[in-house]
Amino acid sequence: MGKTLIIANWKMNFTVHEASVFLHKLDKVVQNHRNVEMVIAPTALCLQPLSIQIDHAKYKLAAQNLYWRDEGAFTGEVSAHQLRGLVKYALIGHSERRYVFHEHEKDIRNKVQAAVRNGIIPVLCVGETAAERTDGETDMIIHNQIVSGLANLTADEAKTVVVAYEPVWAISKGKDFAGHASATPGDAAKAARSIRRQIQHLFGRETAQEVRVLYGGSVNGSNSAGFLTVTELDGLLVGGASLHVDEFSKMVKSAHDRR
Repeated sequence: MGKTLIIANWKMNFTVHEASVFLHKLDKVVQNHRNVEMVIAPTALCLQPLSIQIDHAKYKLAAQNLYWRDEGAFTGEVSAHQLRGLVKYALIGHSERRYVFHEHEKDIRNKVQAAVRNGIIPVLCVGETAAERTDGETDMIIHNQIVSGLANLTADEAKTVVVAYEPVWAISKGKDFAGHASATPGDAAKAARSIRRQIQHLFGRETAQEVRVLYGGSVNGSNSAGFLTVTELDGLLVGGASLHVDEFSKMVKSAHDRR
């Protein structure tokens, strides 16, 4: 088992100054554990200044989104080519991109390929809505999103991908993460097995075993230890709770203690 991966998705929070202050506070509290890889995903505006501030042996950076063309007349977009060398990871297909900004599967597939092409590890987010869960369609949704998202990759390229299971119904608005509905560790384990099963069908057993699978969806300092007992999971994608130093510190400690 490799390092446990903990990704903090700050979403559209913190100015550049606030992000710098928060990271300074976080650095004082969170220890650098050799068996935990900590990744910060701030807004695009904060990536460059934080890249100068962070201890790169302790933290890595991730983009929250990217555009799939390397360059061109695409006002307001940031390409994977421009992020190359600045970030190690990029979130792709997050439910807010799918359901708030109405990104299509084709867009997500192109973004995965752009990330791989530019040496960035894509974190492909998959998951079902509440209605799809009620109708028993979770496996079908995971199948469709995995098949589409990883299309046109080779087995070796697919091995580098991280897949985050993010049930849409479990994602909080940011401040209600502690009381928001969340999947159970059993739900996460079942979804992780489904993800690996689909990847095995596409690329073979070796690739399915090497792909890292995360859980995200109202995960916090109180429930993170439960999710990290799931052997099928390789870490967590954290939203609202990552905006609180104490909460994030608890999750990192849980990740360290699972070894």
